[in-house]
Parts: sequence; C-alpha cells; structure tokens
Amino acid sequence: QVQLVESGGGLVQPGGSLRLSCAASGFTFDYYAIGWFRQAPGKEREGVSLISSSDGNTYYADSVKGRFTISRDNAKNTVYLQMNSLKPEDTAVYYCVADFSFRAVVRGAVPGYWGQGTQVTVSS
Repeated sequence: QVQLVESGGGLVQPGGSLRLSCAASGFTFDYYAIGWFRQAPGKEREGVSLISSSDGNTYYADSVKGRFTISRDNAKNTVYLQMNSLKPEDTAVYYCVADFSFRAVVRGAVPGYWGQGTQVTVSS
C-alpha cells in the first residue's frame, strides 16, 4: 500500500534551519508530484511546496518563498524540504503529500496521498 513517511521535524530556534525528508513507497514515485502541506493549531491546512514528477516545476507558498527549498531524489523515492530562516509562524505539523497531477494540487485540489505528519516547532 502507499506509504509516505516523514522525518526531520523537531524544535528549532527562530532563524534556524531544519531539513524534512519523506520516504515514499507503494506507488511509482517517478510519475507523481510530491511535496508538503502544513497545519498549525487552529488554522486551515495549507500547501507549502510541491515539485512535479518530470520537468522539475516547483510551487512555493508566498509565506515560504526564498526560505524553503524542495527537492526530490527519484532513485531513493524521497523528497526533501530544506527550511531556512525559520519563524515562529512556521510552527505546524508538516505532511508529505503525493498526487498524480501537479497542476491540480497547485490550483487547490486535495492531494490523493498523505503521510502521518511531523511536528515542526519554532520557538526560543
């Protein structure tokens, strides 16, 4: 079955960095767009970043542009999110997601596959 397993979350001070990883299995990774959503307490979940399956197109939420970088390693079925200059407002549970359509998710569709999430807390 499909599995998306996140790792790399934790507690970091404002201005610090974290690198999230997501190991995927159970589907043909190369064919899927993959990325990250997040949900903070009391807030709606939001798309953070997504990378397409083939041409390397990327999407970033305005709130993270210039600070976060997404990448994928198809040989390892893994996607990464490098998060720099972290702010307290980045505190959330971060979910790895996958979907066949990069365009649909960028336009607001809910991704088809979700991981269990990893907590990121930015606090001094």
